Amino acid sequence: MSETHLPGGFVNAVVRVGDTVRRTPGPRAAYVHELLRLFERAGWAGAPRFLGLDEHGREVLSFVDGHVAWEEAQPDGVASDESLARVAELVREFHDLTAGTPPAGDEEVVCHNDLSPRNTVYRGEELRPVAFIDWDIAGPGRRIHDVAHVCWQYAGLGPAVEDPADAARRVRLICDAYGRRGRDEVVETILWWQDRCWRGIAADAAAGMAYAVRLREGGAVAHVRACHDWVAERRPMLERALR
Repeated sequence: MSETHLPGGFVNAVVRVGDTVRRTPGPRAAYVHELLRLFERAGWAGAPRFLGLDEHGREVLSFVDGHVAWEEAQPDGVASDESLARVAELVREFHDLTAGTPPAGDEEVVCHNDLSPRNTVYRGEELRPVAFIDWDIAGPGRRIHDVAHVCWQYAGLGPAVEDPADAARRVRLICDAYGRRGRDEVVETILWWQDRCWRGIAADAAAGMAYAVRLREGGAVAHVRACHDWVAERRPMLERALR
């Protein structure tokens, strides 16, 4: 069957073959496959299904049809309040499914660790989120890790924000929809993610890793540092919105 390259992959080339997606397994593939099987057994539709390996040794995953928001400019439905709330609900669903399971180990849950619109599939006229893709760096963690990452990425926290008060409202909306009561760590964890992100890209680029070099040359390090500074300057306002 013919292969069609899918856009948006920064680390791994991904192709579509019929109703499947093929990609080179990552270093933690066995863990990810176990996690996807757990979701399948639970009947949770918010992730692709792992279907095995093809004759080239590539992962075979089910193709989740819909709109993937990998470009910067997106239809209004992607950033609507309803979509933000549904993203948070989907995160809560897979967190609850993984709590107390072997993939979670000694931690609270399994975290996706890279939740963003570009790793989300939207569907329907109003473009509501239905699934998350790219689980390559999923692993045991605390619920707050994914919640904070969602607040950063889906509320678009950074210099491009035109209305900081509305951004703070959207952060609260996400936390309300997730149902998290203890919110004292949300902004601190957003800053932790941002610091970890730019330093990780810079270190990998310095080590010659191709994906990181591309990101650094594209301005990713400077962008994430600017986002970190933006959140740090507005930390009191964001924390007030969460009280």
